Amino acid sequence: MKQVAQNYRSGELTVLDVPVPSCKPGGVLVRSLFSLISTGTEMMKVTEARLSLLGKARARPDQVKKVLDSMAQQGPVATYKKAINTLDSYTPLGYSLCGVVVEVGAGAEEFAVGDLVAAAGNEFALHAELNWVPRNLCVRVPDGVAPEHAAFATVGAIAMQGVRRSEPQLGELACVIGLGLIGQLVVRLLVASGVRVVGVDTVPARCGMAEEAGAIASGTPDGEGAAALERAIAAATGGLGADHVFLAAGGDSNGPVELASRIARDRARVVDIGKTKLDLPWNAYYEKELDVRFSRSYGPGRYDDRYELEGVDYPAGYVRWTERRNLECFLQLLAAGSVDVGALVSGTHPVADAESVYGQLRDGSLKGIGFLFEYPEAADQAQLAAAPAPAHARTMAAPRQAGTSPRTGTDSGTVRLGFIGAGAYASSMLLPHLAKLPGATLGTVATTRSLSAVNAQRKFGFRALTTDASSVLDDPAIDAVFVVTRHHSHADFVCRALEAGKAVFVEKPLALTAEQVDRVLETVDRTGNDRIMVGFNRRFAPLFTDLRRRFGPTAGPVSVRYLVNAGQLSSGSWYLNEEQEGSRFLGEGGHFIDTVGAWIGSAPVEVTAFQTGDGADLQATLRYADGSLATLTYATDGNARFPKETIDVSGAGRNARLDNFTRATVWSRSGKDVKRSYAGQDKGQRAEVAAFVEAVRTGGPMPIALDSLVSTTLATIAVEESLTTGGPVKL
Repeated sequence: MKQVAQNYRSGELTVLDVPVPSCKPGGVLVRSLFSLISTGTEMMKVTEARLSLLGKARARPDQVKKVLDSMAQQGPVATYKKAINTLDSYTPLGYSLCGVVVEVGAGAEEFAVGDLVAAAGNEFALHAELNWVPRNLCVRVPDGVAPEHAAFATVGAIAMQGVRRSEPQLGELACVIGLGLIGQLVVRLLVASGVRVVGVDTVPARCGMAEEAGAIASGTPDGEGAAALERAIAAATGGLGADHVFLAAGGDSNGPVELASRIARDRARVVDIGKTKLDLPWNAYYEKELDVRFSRSYGPGRYDDRYELEGVDYPAGYVRWTERRNLECFLQLLAAGSVDVGALVSGTHPVADAESVYGQLRDGSLKGIGFLFEYPEAADQAQLAAAPAPAHARTMAAPRQAGTSPRTGTDSGTVRLGFIGAGAYASSMLLPHLAKLPGATLGTVATTRSLSAVNAQRKFGFRALTTDASSVLDDPAIDAVFVVTRHHSHADFVCRALEAGKAVFVEKPLALTAEQVDRVLETVDRTGNDRIMVGFNRRFAPLFTDLRRRFGPTAGPVSVRYLVNAGQLSSGSWYLNEEQEGSRFLGEGGHFIDTVGAWIGSAPVEVTAFQTGDGADLQATLRYADGSLATLTYATDGNARFPKETIDVSGAGRNARLDNFTRATVWSRSGKDVKRSYAGQDKGQRAEVAAFVEAVRTGGPMPIALDSLVSTTLATIAVEESLTTGGPVKL
């Protein structure tokens, strides 16, 4: 299928051939009829992508801070590679469309194949022929609403949420500053609500459109235009001023904020809907005690994965207007004729012409407010409903480039690999090493999102790409499967891979519960296939292995102290979904327990854990059969610039310290011996995947014994059990 995408590093904008997304539970697969170009948000992204690296940094200071924090912990080399990997990827465009349901996932049975729907979301309602959309971001289109008008539903919901945030009442007066697409819709919604409206924009034609939609006055924000506008507001309100001011303008000018302070009445509400510069003139806002509010996207539920991805609705008695109910309300207004968007359609273009359309919008040769992409099937909606996406379209061969010949993977001694998942970790820490291994060939990559598969193929040379994991598991040519997905899916994919006769490398954790561990072991017993490797990479780190060698053998127990400065997660991180993905420690803690086990050379026999009163930090003590003790501190509220991991070992008259995998020191009778990694952090991923591929190629033992993998996983689960029971857990 076709999808519009942009490379944020180079600025390239293109229409790609990508695999059809799978229809996951909790949503529907929608074949697009029309998708709306956001001439504000999207053009801002398109413009940013064409900036230099310095220009991008200036445009996104929030991302610069993340890079600096990462550099403090991981070093400049690793941070640079990670940042470039993120930048040099195709990203989707679009977030508002109308289409026809062609497949219904489990849990979304309120929809039926053939339903005409409007869909929202910058990860779901994309400029693509087919999109998977979760149920709470998808609504039926009422009879009588044209599909091209229903494609405005998402931006209509954005405008509606802005109006709701201001709480206007009948007879009041509002001023809309910025009469682009969102501003025009705000005008129409306010008029439909019985509110008198005036508009401001630098483009006179947009002012005329606002007046045609019902604004009582409009003008430009220059000296004469602003003065005329202030007189009109004073005349309409008896000198009081505007009850509400909506900031729907973008750009770097502080003019909209300053104008708002002049035209607003005492204690008026100022609502920011667009990305407006907000250098508030303190005296003006203080003297009038203006109420400044923000409007967040489509409405309550936005950025909440529980609502958007899992379909958990908010009760109407507590949250009357969610983003889904805003979408429905806007479509109902269209159906009733209370709001008309026909005049906002400035042009409709085939999606195949996307590159040209964005170019004309960027250089100003294409003028207007609302532009739509039309898809080939839009002309025959009835036929479209009867023709769902063929399943085979979810897998496609990688495109050949002139002058190249792909590695076949049929040479003797070559291991052909399949990947399930190709997110940030896989793309930055695993695949760059595997792509260079002479004994490995990258066969098929499976991802839930079409562009993720395209990015992985483009960067690392996979021979095929798919959105159906079964295509990897069922392929007899695949020798080994890498599972690099979210934690809750690991155990299931491991069992399926073992049943298919594959060797399997799974990122930590192997499992989230003891029951899942039992299922893996039962599968091993039933199939006789024990070719499992878990991505416990730290034991393979060069500085760690060298430090252990230099420390030397010990006749008695040792004491290990492992400090992990894990840091805080961003509010939207999927790690925070503990109900589905387990706790953060359950997902990551196996790394550290395995590292200690590799040093001591045995498995723990008892675990005791405690956590701080707020639950932010935990400390676990692990006891080993030889009497060794390990104390693991997992802290999430430390400073982001402090090193992430510090390991101290004491025993046999010696001490050792590993500082964040960049410096390793041994203190012994012969003195102090220090080694550093001048090339930056190496946490062992390169050696880890090389060892796994070699084991698969030769049929030799897995790099980590299955008993050790299971022991580490059960010890990690035991930490959670000890926190719950308040006592030690024997293993």
